[in-house]
Amino acid sequence: MLVPSPIFSRDVYIDRIKPFIRKGLIKVLSGQRRVGKSYLLFQLIEFIRSQDSQANIIYINKEDLQFDAITDASSLNQYILSKSKKETVNYIFIDEIQDIDEFEKALRSLLLDQNNDLYITGSNANLLSGELATYLSGRYVEFKVYSLAYTEFLHFHRLEDSDSSIESYIKYGGLPYLIHLPLTDLAFEYITSIYNTIVYRDVVSRYSLRNSPFLEKLLRFLADNIGSLFSAKRISDFLKSQRTNIPPNQIQQYCAHLANAFIVHAIDRYDLVGRRIFEIGNKFYFENTGIRNVITGYKIQDRGKLLENIVCNHLLYRGYDVKVGAFHAQEIDFVCERTNEQLYVQVALRLDDQPTIDREFGNLLSIPDNYPKIVVSEGGFEGNTYQGVRHMSIREFLNSIF
Repeated sequence: MLVPSPIFSRDVYIDRIKPFIRKGLIKVLSGQRRVGKSYLLFQLIEFIRSQDSQANIIYINKEDLQFDAITDASSLNQYILSKSKKETVNYIFIDEIQDIDEFEKALRSLLLDQNNDLYITGSNANLLSGELATYLSGRYVEFKVYSLAYTEFLHFHRLEDSDSSIESYIKYGGLPYLIHLPLTDLAFEYITSIYNTIVYRDVVSRYSLRNSPFLEKLLRFLADNIGSLFSAKRISDFLKSQRTNIPPNQIQQYCAHLANAFIVHAIDRYDLVGRRIFEIGNKFYFENTGIRNVITGYKIQDRGKLLENIVCNHLLYRGYDVKVGAFHAQEIDFVCERTNEQLYVQVALRLDDQPTIDREFGNLLSIPDNYPKIVVSEGGFEGNTYQGVRHMSIREFLNSIF
């Protein structure tokens, strides 16, 4: 197969995947549509060819009409067997595998051959975790792929780190294809088309939802309430006052569908004292701020919410398990864990007055441990620390690797 060019490298992901190449595990790349999973496959293909001149590359893209006949496990298995070679390693790449019925049966069979090295992508979290966990327990490893991080955005668009660059990043988000478009209203037209595809193909059609108008209202609500504690019952009660009867369990189900399609991140609320997850009261952040902005508009009064959103996205990109923290009466914006190390992050738009400084830094100072603690803001604070808690500007934070 011919690999398209040029390919902008995303080495953070490639470096995570490299140790698993030629290992007997299926490499699963999951994430929202159009975040660049296909191009990560191409980048992997280029790397493998550079390491193995005899590599037999088998590539299937279910969005390409030439693979339309591959509809189920049997036809998938037959196609791959017809392209396989016995005397070398078969590197098998399947893009958007969720469009193939019972694909997991074919993967299980193909994995029996030690000459097969499997890589797949998909745009549904439930499909790629639930079903694979059932049929292929212990035989796959998942890599979550996100929209471009800020440093990747600068690299892709050939921009310098500046206030105007971060403004463009917050406004338009990090869909990779935007490098082909001017960052103007034309970019929003493209983002709107991607939003519609995700909503109607990956949510409405996939789950056979009948109430798509409510789904769009729910998305607008989530877009307007980034970082707010979410209560399905409160939304249900509000809708009743508007003469719309939607039970709380249906609201929760619709939110789960949106999270499964990677439109939003559902962030659990964690009790730091009791060391447990709260059963209710999580928060939602958008995987891509550009998509959020086409839903509800890009307004200056939403700046603080968007700042919190991109901080959450950066932490996920850096591989942290992220939760919203509760410590007695204090709320901690993000409690982050990675390889048994913790990080606490508080986000404020500006730190212009002492009460705000005392509140934002004080929430972190109340936690009695020695893990790193950071307050991130857009401006208004002079200095690097406050009573031992580190301060970082948003640009400094998004350029950091922790």
